[in-house]
Amino acid sequence: MNAERTAPHDGTRHHAATRPLRWAADAVATMREGARIRLDYSARSLWRVDRVIEEIRREGAPYEAVGAVLRGFGAYAGEVLVRETGGEWLSAGGDLWVRTPDGRLWDTLEEARRCYAGHGSLRLLCRDAAARG
Repeated sequence: MNAERTAPHDGTRHHAATRPLRWAADAVATMREGARIRLDYSARSLWRVDRVIEEIRREGAPYEAVGAVLRGFGAYAGEVLVRETGGEWLSAGGDLWVRTPDGRLWDTLEEARRCYAGHGSLRLLCRDAAARG
């Protein structure tokens, strides 16, 4: 997938998880309260997230209007990936990534944007990362 990279262990972990954890929690709360969809941080729940992103895309909402929502979904997918693989959030070059135990970096925030553009899948990214991790 395009949201995968291999990099040395030179990123910084210090407070790297604070923002994405908050964004993920906000996405979970928004889905529960607004759409009555329960997200449980399982890999299976990413199917629902992909579907919601597809619905938003079909409605034709401009990216500027949904950027924060996509960031939340990307962070949620990243946290699912952390929990599924034993990975960790890290900040490298100002970007947020999930590093899986095999050293690969996964950009779930970018993958959420790719989903919105019709070219990605958070569910498949997590499946690929878990299979390799």
